[in-house]
Amino acid sequence: MKRIFVSTLAVVSIASAVPLLAQSNTSPAAVPAGSYALDPSHTLVRFTVDHFGISEYFGTLPGATGTLSLDPKNLASAKLDVSVPVATVSTTNKVLDGELVGPEWFDAAKYPTMRFVSTKVTRTGPGTANIAGNLTLHGVTKPVTLKATFKAAATNPMKKVYSIGFNAVGTIKRTEFGVSKYAPMVSDETQIAITAAFEKQ
Repeated sequence: MKRIFVSTLAVVSIASAVPLLAQSNTSPAAVPAGSYALDPSHTLVRFTVDHFGISEYFGTLPGATGTLSLDPKNLASAKLDVSVPVATVSTTNKVLDGELVGPEWFDAAKYPTMRFVSTKVTRTGPGTANIAGNLTLHGVTKPVTLKATFKAAATNPMKKVYSIGFNAVGTIKRTEFGVSKYAPMVSDETQIAITAAFEKQ
């Protein structure tokens, strides 16, 4: 009986979510203008380096927070400010995780956050844009451009909050930020990939 009840509840939950999911749109022009807050539970920063020329190695940085001011009719006015706690770094190797937060890498005790603040947003297509900004990492601030792609917008069926999703990619040279351990054997060039969700305030 309990199993039947759980199955019925799951079906009802899915059915009730369908109308909300149907509101999803892939047109960024239809997104309401206003202020949005980053949803840390559905946002992830990932970095990838070349490991001794043998393989690509990646890590993740969860726990990002931030804000987005957006008006699709005036995209150039958009403002993005995101901070990421570097102590959350996670790879497939727990020993390495401990090293990465140490003074030879991120030095999380001295520089606990990585921050990106946009300075210019340029539309490059119907659902794409270049976001130029300043990245502060390891106590150093450098200009970086992220190539962003609008994914979709909809009312989150669980939280009942209007949300928009983006993906973004960019490349930095980590030595320019003072993170030079093992370079160039572990590549200086570091790819950054971001999947982000923002909630309407």
